[in-house]
Amino acid sequence: MPELTQEMPDLTRSRRRTLAVLSAGQVLSGISFGATVSLGAVLAAVISGDDALSGLATAAITLGTAATSMPLAALAGRRGRAAALASGMAVALVGVGLVIGAVPVRSFPMLLVGFALIGAGQAANLQARFAATDLATDVSRGRDLSLVVWATTLGAVLGPNLVGPGEALGHLVGMPELTGPYLFTVVGQLSGIALYWFGLRPDPLLLSRQIALSQRGSDALPERADRPAAARYAMLAVVGAHAVMVSVMAMTPIHLLHHGATLTIVGLTISLHIAGMYALSPVFGLLADRWGRLRTIALGYLILAASVAVIALGASDARWVTVALILLGLGWSASTVAGAALLTEASAPALRVRRQGRNDAAMSLLGALGAIAAGGILGWIGFEGLALLTLPVILLVVALAPFGRR
Repeated sequence: MPELTQEMPDLTRSRRRTLAVLSAGQVLSGISFGATVSLGAVLAAVISGDDALSGLATAAITLGTAATSMPLAALAGRRGRAAALASGMAVALVGVGLVIGAVPVRSFPMLLVGFALIGAGQAANLQARFAATDLATDVSRGRDLSLVVWATTLGAVLGPNLVGPGEALGHLVGMPELTGPYLFTVVGQLSGIALYWFGLRPDPLLLSRQIALSQRGSDALPERADRPAAARYAMLAVVGAHAVMVSVMAMTPIHLLHHGATLTIVGLTISLHIAGMYALSPVFGLLADRWGRLRTIALGYLILAASVAVIALGASDARWVTVALILLGLGWSASTVAGAALLTEASAPALRVRRQGRNDAAMSLLGALGAIAAGGILGWIGFEGLALLTLPVILLVVALAPFGRR
């Protein structure tokens, strides 16, 4: 114990450095990803010649995220967070190159492969929030995780706004049409790779394992017991909130346009929704630490239920839809921040990274399936019906909350 006490100041500095590096990396990734998503649907429609195929760009990114989440988690388990995060962004950089190369040759399969590889960058973004918990304590885990999530806000806001300047810059250097903004993506990805590779020193995951080994056998600091039931509930809470959010959010622009809203109103609604997802995440992180993980998850699902109720009562009014989308983002934020913190602390160190990878893979896969199915449901029973169909998921997660205490 005296040795650990002497090392604590260095551990505190390492934790702060890790949070700073991860937050900066999220800003860079957000800028890169924002420009990518903004043009993905447009490029898919132009190259394929069919507007109906425009959604495949986002679907490819999401499926790529699901496919690479577990391999990146396995790499983190073997080599540490720096190697995993840098590798995810490197794979995404290859994907950006394929997307740019697909435009002049008009290759739609090449374009989709490129977007799928870009999904690895999103998988790295998801893993970054778990990396923030590696050196956290029980009283700071939610806060540390939420700070990294909050940093995504800056990149998500800046990224789409760089499309215009990027296109002008692309014309100057002779890039193919609609690929100029990817110059910012390339710079952001390269900067992120260097930041993670050189900035995460010491590696937070490897350092946490060294600390655990030094504490093993101590009566004062016993090894944390594994709680599989609580871990499974945490994954359910995160994945359920994401599926509800994506299913409703994906169809909101189409619904608003069908009810006479302008593109300006649609853009404002989605922007406020994204702000709800990220801007208040530190508040929910503090609540998760001080009020409890399960209570904060319950709060998140209560907000999701309120969002569904607002849609059911006011779907024909763009103002009420905007309110509902803000609530949808807030409910997602509370549920995923608290759920991720619960998943981390309910998992024994040997199982933690693997479960985190499974969580991200399931989150991305079900989000993609929800977005795909939502289109058909919207045409079948309308926007109100789509929202109400998410209620069984909300009720299931709330009903199974006792498992989170096991």
